[in-house]
Amino acid sequence: MRLALRLLTLPCCIALALPAMAADEGKPPNWGLCTVQDAIPSFDLRTDPQSNGIELSPAESREQRAELPTEITGDSQTGTETNMAYQGDVELRRGDQYLRADNLIVDQETGKYQAAGHVRYQDSGMRVIAETAHGDQDNDTHSIENLQYQLVSRRGNGGADRIEMHGADGALIGSTYSTCDPGQRHWELRARRIDVDTDEGWGVARGASIRLGKVPVLYMPWLKFPIDDQRHTGLLYPAISNSGRNGFDYRQPIYLNLAPNYDATLLPRWMSDRGVQLGGQFRYLYEKGKGQLDLNWMPSDDLVERRIEDIANGAPTVGNDPLRTDNRGMAKFVGNHNLDRHWQARANIAWISDSRYLEDQGNSLYGQAATRLTSTVGLYGRGNGWTAGIMADSQQLADYTLSDSSLPYNRLPRAYLNWEQSYRRWLQVGIDAEAVRFQHNDKGDGSRLDIKPYVSLPLQGAAWYITPTLAWRYTRYQLEEDLQASLGNPDRTPSRSLPIASLDAGLYFDRNTTIKGRSYLQTLEPRLYYLNVPYRDQDTLPRFDSRAFTFSWGQLFRDNRYSGPDRQGDANQLTLAVSSRFLRSEDGFERLALNLGQIHYFKDSQVVFPGEVPVEKGRSAWVADASYAPTDRWNIGLSYQWNPKYRAEDLASLRARYLLPDDGVVNLSYRYRRNAASRTNLLEQADFSFLYPVNRSWSVVGRYYYSLLDHKLLEGIAGVQWDSCCLAVRAVVRRYVRNRDGEMNNALQVEFVLKGLGSAGQDTERTLRRAILGYYRDDLYLVPPSIAAPSGDDDSSSGELLP
Repeated sequence: MRLALRLLTLPCCIALALPAMAADEGKPPNWGLCTVQDAIPSFDLRTDPQSNGIELSPAESREQRAELPTEITGDSQTGTETNMAYQGDVELRRGDQYLRADNLIVDQETGKYQAAGHVRYQDSGMRVIAETAHGDQDNDTHSIENLQYQLVSRRGNGGADRIEMHGADGALIGSTYSTCDPGQRHWELRARRIDVDTDEGWGVARGASIRLGKVPVLYMPWLKFPIDDQRHTGLLYPAISNSGRNGFDYRQPIYLNLAPNYDATLLPRWMSDRGVQLGGQFRYLYEKGKGQLDLNWMPSDDLVERRIEDIANGAPTVGNDPLRTDNRGMAKFVGNHNLDRHWQARANIAWISDSRYLEDQGNSLYGQAATRLTSTVGLYGRGNGWTAGIMADSQQLADYTLSDSSLPYNRLPRAYLNWEQSYRRWLQVGIDAEAVRFQHNDKGDGSRLDIKPYVSLPLQGAAWYITPTLAWRYTRYQLEEDLQASLGNPDRTPSRSLPIASLDAGLYFDRNTTIKGRSYLQTLEPRLYYLNVPYRDQDTLPRFDSRAFTFSWGQLFRDNRYSGPDRQGDANQLTLAVSSRFLRSEDGFERLALNLGQIHYFKDSQVVFPGEVPVEKGRSAWVADASYAPTDRWNIGLSYQWNPKYRAEDLASLRARYLLPDDGVVNLSYRYRRNAASRTNLLEQADFSFLYPVNRSWSVVGRYYYSLLDHKLLEGIAGVQWDSCCLAVRAVVRRYVRNRDGEMNNALQVEFVLKGLGSAGQDTERTLRRAILGYYRDDLYLVPPSIAAPSGDDDSSSGELLP
């Protein structure tokens, strides 16, 4: 029946138009504080997907219902064959569509219809209550008056004075939209008129406003937006903020839909205290790969002008501050291309105009740890038992307190191969090979070939294993004259060749035990690792990419105490270690884990870097790692190193986390590190953070991150959060180290989160997720590493481009 077909378009007009104005949120909204009762309850359980277990999207429902017949029932039927009238509780069903009214009149000759009296419509996407619905099917004009609606999947609901449709064009008159319950309208989007073109996929809102309670907070006299999944050229939601460094900050993204598989976004930005910034992003996607290009440019930066004035007035300069005022910017490209199922080409290229750019663009202390940018391009392969690649990378300084001489060597290019093959169950052979060309403007150039074939016998049983391994490492260099002279090496092609022998053995014991009435599996895992490497003089070999590993639990079982092939440490040592775990029998939960180990050195080490303290005959520091969960909510971790030579600790770390009800969390940590040789303290910090729910709606957050060694606050946060069904508000006060000069900054951040629509204010959630480990318990990560290729601003993000 054509009536059912046409009535489908009317609610879709509502379902798409108002929510389309909402911004996509990275984290799904939490509707836990909402009432169970829907704004508009289901009319018919047989067609309600939430009640009968049907899980179809609206698009899937439309495709299926197109092939289904329409059923009409009513208390009575009158009229002729061409002019039918149904009275008394009229019902119309087709697939997931359901229409109900007191009266329904259809004139087959003129194509006119009228539904009156408690008109109700329902499908898999929405529910509608209206006073009347009438129209002309032949002229394709339709009207619904005095209606209320609810979106099933997005929880949005609202109403309209009238909806008018003429073919693909429609208009919503006096419409509203909110995800709040009708009785508690914390926020609401209102529009005087919304015109919709379903063929083109556009909607135009006139006189639109957002209200918090009864107070209008944003007015948009005219706004054009998409109403379907198609991408359209137009304005995206602006980002507005204010800070002491940037002043009033306004960024207006402009989206350009260039083709189905590539697009672009222009990012003009104005900062009242700094000037204009122009940015852009280009994305592409095709069958075998994808890529993204990001660009930012500032013609002139008033922030640097103010810095120059401060220096002229006597303020000190720090490091190699470039003081660049004009043409500041960055560029970044990330992309990949799949050649076949084994090989992929990848590129990650970044550039900045000056070494202070990242700090000036970032909004927190987290981006300050980046000391350099690494750009890499290469061809990478992976198969059964092998990995290989050829690539090139270069370094750019991103820390103005350092100089270019501190940068690592560029590798132009690097080729590598890792291959391993098992023969039966007791023999493994493999090879690790690498060839690199190193380049550095301040240190000189050279090449290195490193080959390490090995063979091992992995023998094992149910409760034991023993793996002897024999490897041979051959490393050869080709040095340019400037590097050769700086090393004082008369040989331009020095080499090193030596065997590496190791034996890794262990036992596994377990038993069932009971602690406080609960059954546990206790394990005892002693392990022995012997390493023997003869001494080779390596003092005249270059040091391209090798450094000493930080002593830790993992270092007990490595065959080299240095990273990279430039140094192979001599060794005659034995590691004795033991581990024990208590696993809850019912679910495998680890209640307790203990690790203890120590290396016994049978001789002094002879391979050392200049200034490095050699390893002396005797015993290493004891390494202890432990984790304990007193309850399912508590987790306590401890790392400790005790040096028997100096009778003092080299490292101490304590971590404790308690999970409060309702997503609450409390973190406490202490970190201490000491240089054993010089007996100086390197680091001593304490960190306390929490999210404490006062009740279901209110919670407080905070962090106190303090350097005990420097007697200085690194970051302090205090904030309050209020949450409801459809609205959340966060207010955060911060004091933190803003730059490498140690300058402190104060900030007040306020954010209003209109669930299902978007947010206004500064991104407080990003700040809290970084500062409080386990904030909302969905990403337990630490501060990002110090080597990064930034995407521009500290708060920038990008989405995936879909074909």
